[in-house]
Formats: sequence, C-alpha cells, structure tokens
Amino acid sequence: MTTLYDGFDIESFEAGKGLWHARIRRADFSPVAIDGVLFPTMEVGFAWPDPDAAIADAKHHIDRFRGHADDSDDE
Repeated sequence: MTTLYDGFDIESFEAGKGLWHARIRRADFSPVAIDGVLFPTMEVGFAWPDPDAAIADAKHHIDRFRGHADDSDDE
C-alpha cells in the first residue's frame, strides 16, 4: 500500500507475519537530508499490527521532521 502525504510517498510493507513497517521517500525522488547525510529512503517505526497503523506512524515522523526543520530555520 502506498500513500502520498505532504510531498512524501509512504509505502507500508509486511516485514514478517503481521508485522508492518513503513518506508518513506520524497515524492520527487530527491534524497532526504538529516544532519547533512543524504538518504534515498527511510524505514521508520515499529512493527505495527496493520498497514494503516504503519502509515499513521510514518505521517507522525514526517510531521516531526517538518517541525525540526522549521525550528532549525529560526536559528
């Protein structure tokens, strides 16, 4: 299952029986920079019981990353 959210593609995938994770990548395929290190994709979160929970967690991470980026712009 792939979801578009705030400029990011979120792909949920089953890492084991009933263990769902999410992979985040920018929709424009440019890498994500964290502390100067470039990542083409990121896998986030825990093993969730269903794909919807994995996607909700990924959205939370995207929102949190956006908040950190906005905070660092103020410095």
